[in-house]
Amino acid sequence: MVANLWDASKANAVSKGVEEIVYRSNLLGTDRAVCNWGGGNTSYKTIEKDFRGRDVEVMWVKGSGSDLGTMKAKNFTGLRMEDIRPLIERDEMSDEEMVAYLANCMIDSKHPRASIETLLHAFLPFKNVDHTHPDAIISLCCAHNGRELAKEIYGDRFVWVPYVRPGFTLSKMIADGVRNNPKAELVLMEKHGLVTWGETSEESYLKTIAIINEAASFIEARVNEANLYGGSKYESLSVEARNDLLAQVLPVVRGAVSNEKKMILTIDSADDVLQFVNSRDAATLSQVGAACPDHLVHTKMKPLYIDWNPTTGDAASLTEALNAGIEAYKEEYKAYFDRNKNEGDVINEAAPRVILIPGIGMINTGKSWAMAQISGALYHRAISVMRGATALGTFVSLSENESYNVEYWPLELYKLTLAPAEAEFSRQIAFITGGAGGIGSVTARQFLKDGAHVVLADLNLEGAQKLAAELNEQYGENRAIAVRMDVTKEEEVVAAFRESILSYGGIDIIVNNAGLATSSPFDETSLKEWNLNMNVLSTGYFLVAREAFKIMKTQKVGGSMVFVGSKNSVFAGKNASAYSTAKAAEIHLARCIAAEGGEFGIRVNSVLPDAILQGSAIWNSGWRNERAAAYGIEPDQLEEHYRKRTTLLVNIFPKDVAEAIVYFASSKAAKTTGCMITVDGGVPAAFTR
Repeated sequence: MVANLWDASKANAVSKGVEEIVYRSNLLGTDRAVCNWGGGNTSYKTIEKDFRGRDVEVMWVKGSGSDLGTMKAKNFTGLRMEDIRPLIERDEMSDEEMVAYLANCMIDSKHPRASIETLLHAFLPFKNVDHTHPDAIISLCCAHNGRELAKEIYGDRFVWVPYVRPGFTLSKMIADGVRNNPKAELVLMEKHGLVTWGETSEESYLKTIAIINEAASFIEARVNEANLYGGSKYESLSVEARNDLLAQVLPVVRGAVSNEKKMILTIDSADDVLQFVNSRDAATLSQVGAACPDHLVHTKMKPLYIDWNPTTGDAASLTEALNAGIEAYKEEYKAYFDRNKNEGDVINEAAPRVILIPGIGMINTGKSWAMAQISGALYHRAISVMRGATALGTFVSLSENESYNVEYWPLELYKLTLAPAEAEFSRQIAFITGGAGGIGSVTARQFLKDGAHVVLADLNLEGAQKLAAELNEQYGENRAIAVRMDVTKEEEVVAAFRESILSYGGIDIIVNNAGLATSSPFDETSLKEWNLNMNVLSTGYFLVAREAFKIMKTQKVGGSMVFVGSKNSVFAGKNASAYSTAKAAEIHLARCIAAEGGEFGIRVNSVLPDAILQGSAIWNSGWRNERAAAYGIEPDQLEEHYRKRTTLLVNIFPKDVAEAIVYFASSKAAKTTGCMITVDGGVPAAFTR
């Protein structure tokens, strides 16, 4: 059942006018069982002053590309009703004509383009109109006997409209149906959704909720959990077993779905998903088609169902099934496109957006974590619809050709063009060791600014978590995650990459940046000090790079590694034999990996900074005092000492190093590997030769 979220005190505090419909729209969109992400639309008719000070009737309607759950007043478009009303006298109107006409009806050219279902609202003689996609209603509208069952639920209070793609014809059909039925309180749109209305915003909202709950009660009385989707066929794996398998297969999946463009993956093992994928009928039901036209752009016509037995299967058999399934899906999608394409159509990415696996759940793919989540959220709605529709009768969907025409409908594709252009590191995952430190944190910010998802790996988990929270607040939910990792401990390195895989599906970039530094005369250098430097700066970099190399090879989409070395990688630093040797080994390791990684598209390059005092935990430790003592100066004179010894007479800051790291990871360095860049202001003794 759908909850009534109307709060009279909050509603009364809202400004009269457009803010009223914003409040109502947000309530409707908050519950995804009422309205899909990005779907549905609302309207409100009122009187406004035009630019000449005249009273004109204006309809405020949701703008294209916005979401009811989060939209604000700026996302609504105001249109003059006196310009729109005459359209109902027409017999037909193409989509292109309609869009062009409505653009001339806007009271402000800066408003967003009106919803593709604007005329649905305009042709109805009600002050407030809501169009939603409730699970219960779509279950009814996607049941083969839905119209007959609607009579049992609503009597003569409803208008049933056969499926027609949104636009002029559908809008006119709805208006005619309501006009011809004086008792009508709602419109049921076959295989599509619900239309309701009211004199006030509250009345419209409450009517929508009441209508939905009538259908929900009717459905729930007929649901037999034991026989749902044909009953259970498989048992779910334990969380531990499930994650063990996913950690092994997700990089394989990511590579297989990323042939055209890289994808971010999310996993979903919610109870409703597991109940569905484990059922006897899931293999058949999942292939019937989309539960709602709004789903198609984000989920495609159907998901990929993997016929795999979680009881007897293992990682090898699942990998084989996934590879074969994804390849077959892509070939079938291309055939689907060829069978239905119209002149000028350009094929979308052919890989599946939703992958269903018995015992495990659902893998979703998208250009970002957020978009993969949307695909998953919409398939949750599809599962709910199939639950209701199969309890009522037989689940039915759009024909293949109509599904195609919705997926490639210019008015639907237009919404996708409203998203920001993809940046340099969109669709990529960067793993940064020492991620909470000075260089690491600045590098993370730059990668995020340029579109990446970031894993902050650090011994200082609290610092990494604090930074991740700050970055997610700025760049979006789950764009950054924090993991605790000691680079000298193999099991922690493996665990950190496992967490990255389970969060995003794989890895594209690693920044080997974790560090420390010690200083002592050679004859006073202890074995403990020597081993500490070698363990962190050589062995640690080896362990991180090796695990990343394995993942990148498995993904088969290349990758980039950037090692943060030091001026001391090529210069024998005074009183720093352990540090300098470890840094030299680190850089040679990078070159060795570059030599082996080329055939897999894995590039490995190094950045050699010097004296990064700002924001550095290393320089705020005993290292500052030790280096000052080595040069015979006071610690507070060190920064000026380093500046003066550069040929450019500059100090080096974390952002300078971050820019070099980001350059090496970018497409600008796509043909560069085994290379070093010094970022030291020009220290002649460290010039490479």
